[in-house]
Amino acid sequence: MTAQPITTHRFFGKNLLLAFCMVGIMLTGCSSKEEAAPAKAKTKDVDIVDITNQLAKQVTLHTTGKIEMRDTMRLPGTIQVDEQRMARIGASVTGRVKDIEATLGQKVNNGQVLATLNSTELAQSQLVYIKAAQQIGLQTKAVSRAKLLQEADVIGSAELQRREAELSAAQADLNAARDQLIVLGMSESAIDKLSKSGQIHSYSNVVSRISGNVISRKVNLGQVVQPAEELFIIADLSHVWVVAEVPEQQIDLIKIGEEVLVEIPALHNKQYTAKLIYEGDVVNPETRTVTVRCDIENSDREIKPDMLVSMLIKSSPESKLALPLQSIVRENDKTYVYVQLAPNKFRLREVELGPEYMDMVTITNGISEGEVVVNDGAFHVNNERKIKELE
Repeated sequence: MTAQPITTHRFFGKNLLLAFCMVGIMLTGCSSKEEAAPAKAKTKDVDIVDITNQLAKQVTLHTTGKIEMRDTMRLPGTIQVDEQRMARIGASVTGRVKDIEATLGQKVNNGQVLATLNSTELAQSQLVYIKAAQQIGLQTKAVSRAKLLQEADVIGSAELQRREAELSAAQADLNAARDQLIVLGMSESAIDKLSKSGQIHSYSNVVSRISGNVISRKVNLGQVVQPAEELFIIADLSHVWVVAEVPEQQIDLIKIGEEVLVEIPALHNKQYTAKLIYEGDVVNPETRTVTVRCDIENSDREIKPDMLVSMLIKSSPESKLALPLQSIVRENDKTYVYVQLAPNKFRLREVELGPEYMDMVTITNGISEGEVVVNDGAFHVNNERKIKELE
């Protein structure tokens, strides 16, 4: 009799529990629907921007396309004297410096006397020449006399031939002495004068071989100098060389005759246009570089030898996809452009950039040729997108 109420209570307990569960499910369902509604509203693409007609007036568009661009290689280099316009001047004889007539930096002409030496060597060589000339006279008279004696049948032909041989030997000695004087720096006219006067002149002139400026002087009064010593360096600085080293991996960029730019920091980064005139035939095994050289006009002497420079060499033209620099939007260390979807409607798209060239930048990924992007005004479009994000 006592078990029936218990069963009834269990039945009603189960029903009550079931009712509570259904109510919970309904409440949960309602809550999920209420939460789902706002989530649906958030599906709007924040990277798409619609701009007003007024803002559109401040925006210009650009159609993506390819441009011919050239990479620029910057090489360190130095200014050097044009070796074809330079002369290293030394003495022709051993002697003591008597006079110096050229100073450092002075402009001199071809043939101008730079210094004078007093040389016993030159005096000895002149003496040898005078003696050889005198022997010519004596041997010539001896041959003439022998011819007369032979005609008179006083001497035989053998004696005449001996004297003629002595004359030939004397002539050879004279020629050798004359050549030695020329080697020692005497001119033909000075030698002829020596032959006539017979007066020894022991002074030797150090003479410039070219017209230019004295860029080095290594001689002083009273100094004893040898022919192997360098006394002066004369250089024509109206043209100078720019010498640089190109890494062997980039030597294919070099073409003889191509124009390059030379930038000189000491002259406020002033740039000069020059032409490549030389490319080395061998690679330096220590630096793995090849020497290149160009010529620069320097009529105003503004460029000085040993100045440090940068040589800018451009590669062959290459077609690459590019956009104007002002169309790029930079944000959070990334780069973007605004691509047109429809009139006054744009999408923010991330792109990857390559090297810059003039006012353009190459695009390696993110956009295709023919797509239209915002050029001027990309900053304003980006501000419009940020404002709408905050709404």
